[in-house]
Amino acid sequence: MASSGPSPRRLPLADDAAFDALSNLLHTRYSCRAFLPESVPRVTIERILTVAQRTASWCNAQPWRLHIASGATLERLRAALQASDAAMAVPAPDLPWPREYRGVYQERRRACGWGLYEALGITKGDRGASARQAARNFAMFDAPHVAIITSDEALGIYGAVDCGAYVANFLLAAHSLGVGSVPQAALAAHPAVLREVLDIGADRTIVCGISFGWPDPEHPANRFRTARAAAASSVTWLD
Repeated sequence: MASSGPSPRRLPLADDAAFDALSNLLHTRYSCRAFLPESVPRVTIERILTVAQRTASWCNAQPWRLHIASGATLERLRAALQASDAAMAVPAPDLPWPREYRGVYQERRRACGWGLYEALGITKGDRGASARQAARNFAMFDAPHVAIITSDEALGIYGAVDCGAYVANFLLAAHSLGVGSVPQAALAAHPAVLREVLDIGADRTIVCGISFGWPDPEHPANRFRTARAAAASSVTWLD
């Protein structure tokens, strides 16, 4: 006689194609630090924004807002940052910088910096060359577009966390369409300049910038890749 008990729950089938596509994007995306001069068509940018808008957020608040500068506005922003000598100025971000990098975090930070400098032919101890490379942040690495990401000031750190998730999805969506991008905390170091040029209100917390455009495949900066720790190093299993 057949059992009258509940039917076993059917588990969803794994979609290996979707997993492989996401894995490929995550493994091949890199921070682009050299761009071709051609602009990205508005329709392509809007496709990126539409996908990134699906980012999950606390209570579905969707706190991110973007000010995207191109053309003459971007040139004004570059000029303003360079006039303020942003590379040498004391950072004054809306969100406080990390108190310190210590232990393995300091090791990874140094490895990232040294790896980039090596790719660019900058030797250790060449402070002039490393300072010039750092200043490239404030020229947006000659990208034809920059997006400044802000959150509602009242949402505090949780709004910034949601914006971080949005930034990650923006980067992946851009990469899927062949658009290079680089997230830049450095731009958030000088919120007064950004607010003046881009008319960003005091009710918005400036989180970071994303410079983006078509990548220059021949530039040595775009051949540099960072390493990742094994997933097991970030997990504590509690059964």
